[in-house]
Amino acid sequence: MKVRRRGIYLLPNLFTTAALFAGFYSIVAAINGRFEPAAVAIFVAMVLDGMDGRIARITKTESDFGVQYDSLSDLASFGLAPALVIYQWSLSGLGKLGWLAAFLYAAATALRLARFNTQAANADKRFFQGLPSPAAAAVVAAMVWAGAAYGLEDGKAMFVFTFPLTVAAGLLMVSNIRYHSFKQIDLHGRVPFVAILIVVLVFVFIASEPPLVVLLIALSYAASGPILTLAALRRHRAARRIQEEPRQNEGP
Repeated sequence: MKVRRRGIYLLPNLFTTAALFAGFYSIVAAINGRFEPAAVAIFVAMVLDGMDGRIARITKTESDFGVQYDSLSDLASFGLAPALVIYQWSLSGLGKLGWLAAFLYAAATALRLARFNTQAANADKRFFQGLPSPAAAAVVAAMVWAGAAYGLEDGKAMFVFTFPLTVAAGLLMVSNIRYHSFKQIDLHGRVPFVAILIVVLVFVFIASEPPLVVLLIALSYAASGPILTLAALRRHRAARRIQEEPRQNEGP
């Protein structure tokens, strides 16, 4: 009988550790007043977080340990790091209200991750329930990145924007609003030549003004969930109205 060796898979967990390191570095950079590197580090964590799961699936090194470790890394990189960075950059000027908003965001991230882990087996892979934590972190980090990149090292005057957006990002994470996951996109199949041209144009568009473009993309995705939900509700109500009209015309 072959004895199964105890241990963990190294390769995917290296990427998870690197993502955790990026999130921790973001916190340290924000404490030292280096807000642009702090924001960029969160986006680096997003890239690394997107790679560890794919590498685990490709190399067949998936494990329960990796799932739990990834969630803890996500909490640090997409929950605590964005909350502390936005607090240091902008929300600290609001006193108690500021750190409560930052805590709400961090707590919402923890709740979002816990719900995702418990529902992952039965969830529709085409959609996320609630705003994904990396997307919420992108909204918060992009605000800091854009502000710092354009010379606004002290964002306390921007609380009119940062406070409601931070709170909204937290609430959207724990909402039941559905967001497209884009997991149904086939990256292994053949695509028309024009698709490659579109990808090149997207890279050029992002490279033209990275902080501003990333902020617009993050805000657009965050807003897409409520917009699509409202559109679906209107279609549903219109369909019910059409079904009820013949019954009303028939009379008693």
